[in-house]
Amino acid sequence: MAQETIPGIETAEKLGLLKEEYEKITEYLGRKPNFTELSIYSVMWSEHCSYKNSIKWIKTLPRKGENLLVEAGEENAGLVDIGDGLACAFKMESHNHPSAIEPYQGAATGVGGIHRDIFTMGARPIAALNSLRFGKLETERTKHLMRGVVRGIGDYGNCLGVPTIGGEVYFHESYQQNILVNAMSIGIVKVGETASAIAPGPGNPVFIVGSATGKDGIHGATFASADLTEDSAEDLPSVQVGDPFQEKLLLEASLEALKTGAIAGMQDMGAAGITCSTSEMAAKSQTGMKIYLDKVPLRQSNMQPFEILLSESQERMLVIAYKGQEEKLLEVYKKWDLECVQIGEVTDTGILEYYMGGEKVAEVPADSLVLGGGAPVYDRDYRTPTYFKEIEKFDLDQIPIPADLVETAKKLVARPTIASKAWIFEQYDSTVRTNTLTTNRQSDAAVIRIKGTDRAIAATADCNSSYVYSDPFKGGMIAVSEAARNLVCTGAKPLAITNCLNFGNPYNPEVYYQFVYAIKGMSAACEKFNTPVTGGNVSFYNQSVLKDGTEPVQPTPTIGMIGMIEDPDKIMTMDFKSSGDTIIMLGDHKNDIGSSEYLKMIDSAIYSPAPDIDLDTEKKLHDTLLELIDKRFLKSAHDVSEGGLFTCLAESAMVRDLGFKINMDSLVREDAFLFGESQSRVVVSVDPDLQSLVLDILDRKNLKYHVLGSVSKGDLTIGGKDFGHIGDFKSIYRSAIQNEMNR
Repeated sequence: MAQETIPGIETAEKLGLLKEEYEKITEYLGRKPNFTELSIYSVMWSEHCSYKNSIKWIKTLPRKGENLLVEAGEENAGLVDIGDGLACAFKMESHNHPSAIEPYQGAATGVGGIHRDIFTMGARPIAALNSLRFGKLETERTKHLMRGVVRGIGDYGNCLGVPTIGGEVYFHESYQQNILVNAMSIGIVKVGETASAIAPGPGNPVFIVGSATGKDGIHGATFASADLTEDSAEDLPSVQVGDPFQEKLLLEASLEALKTGAIAGMQDMGAAGITCSTSEMAAKSQTGMKIYLDKVPLRQSNMQPFEILLSESQERMLVIAYKGQEEKLLEVYKKWDLECVQIGEVTDTGILEYYMGGEKVAEVPADSLVLGGGAPVYDRDYRTPTYFKEIEKFDLDQIPIPADLVETAKKLVARPTIASKAWIFEQYDSTVRTNTLTTNRQSDAAVIRIKGTDRAIAATADCNSSYVYSDPFKGGMIAVSEAARNLVCTGAKPLAITNCLNFGNPYNPEVYYQFVYAIKGMSAACEKFNTPVTGGNVSFYNQSVLKDGTEPVQPTPTIGMIGMIEDPDKIMTMDFKSSGDTIIMLGDHKNDIGSSEYLKMIDSAIYSPAPDIDLDTEKKLHDTLLELIDKRFLKSAHDVSEGGLFTCLAESAMVRDLGFKINMDSLVREDAFLFGESQSRVVVSVDPDLQSLVLDILDRKNLKYHVLGSVSKGDLTIGGKDFGHIGDFKSIYRSAIQNEMNR
């Protein structure tokens, strides 16, 4: 072992390790760790890599299902059988802290990293989605971050040749300093042709493939496991730099190399770089490795061993080849003009041994570094948030109904969270590879064709964080329910979910309460809809450390869900088709404006309850809607979500410049009827000749519904009152974000 000064507990704490964790490390090693070893443990035992504060509750999520080919955590991404001998690999991850510091590269490398998780499994990425959260749009900081994030996502995906087909964007002041950037990738692979992140066979050579290693991203995992402060810009070296053209070469070369049969295991080098990939692959196979760091291709001179080990330079992979078949591997990567260098070999010791210049610089048991092995697991305290008392005081009767509902509706559709996101998605290429089926057809979920089959995959990313803030249990259920509802509105049967769980500091008992109860709510909904969790990501420490205290972001358990469409000819869209069609709302009105965009608009300081959700009712809605779509009885379907019924109707009308004439419900307040966000509701339009057939099915299913009125030629009439022309609302809706960004 190389001789060096042995650091103490003070150094460990600076690296983010707790005193008891330092003591545990010394027990594993039988001695005090040197600085390189301490650095290894600091990243591998960070929350970002080890899930030490979350794994107890993550394991309670339903992780088994008839279509799953691997359980959550077994591979780099979830894998679902979609028939015809094919499987869908999909996953969602966060890149929040890097994007808050350097938005362009932070978002771009987030996209690159999630796609690598997919193609290291042998799957070709066919689509990307994202979920973005920003602060107040009118501030220059938010505009700067938004421009950078959107450009980073667009540039990387467009250059890589993977269409960005959907997503969501929310704005709330809690994200002002700590924005959220969650990226999702979907890929297709033949069943039985997947690769695994394993390191079997002592004697097998270990290769590093792709870009050279630099100092970017060092301690990035630790950076992602700490609070953002006003001085976090000083941590800019923690942000990686991406190269989508290099990733495109790596993608094609890796898929080709897998076909040679020379690869025993493969893993993306994401968080913690070489350290993470070597330790996880070895631990999974109960093997060890000898790694020679001076063989690693570097793009900077004089890099220290810990810098090489922890670098998160992008577009790199660790590949285990079968001994004797190295030339097959080298030939493929040479063809694609990529570095492919042997840096070590697999051993049977269970120990990771890292060498530099002939000296051993670190020696650690592989199993001691990873989740399920020696990484610590904590059971954090949690308590009911004190702000719940304020929510209990909410009195609907104290909220006056606006005197001018038309003007209120116009202001509502201009809200950044509700208004058209065209300024964003028009910067993304959604048509590359010509598989996207919803590019010119607006649906509640995005749909991508599976080439060579008669099927398509629908996908969505959803979470209303305001609901989770007001009631984490209900909010968790609603996040899963809305994702499933969006798929069903498109004609897809929900299959499975991935997730990105974005919360504040887990050491805060009130934040941890939000986390625990959101997990419980998600679990209940996943069980009801038979949509198991295939994997995902936990991102804690999403909060701003300000001069006057700490502010966590609203709890945001983002749900990425995929569904199957057996017949793409039956894809359902949200737009009204013809004047005279009947408009029916499936579900029931409630006298409820709690946690709505409308209530935030008229009084942002009010604490209010989340909407109620009944999972049995929600499931009945899904089953009924799928039957109606399958029978071709509907002309459009659009779920009622942010902005309530009025926004839902307006969005369905805008597409073809149609209008609507509907009746009011005298049993609920006018503002609750128009702008409330009661759950389990979908607006459909029906040819009048088929109306009786539709109503017969709704009656047979015992599903509540309301025949609201009919589609008009462009004028909007509600309860006999003239709301103007759809063109007025369309102009406001489509220009709100564009106008703000141009100011």
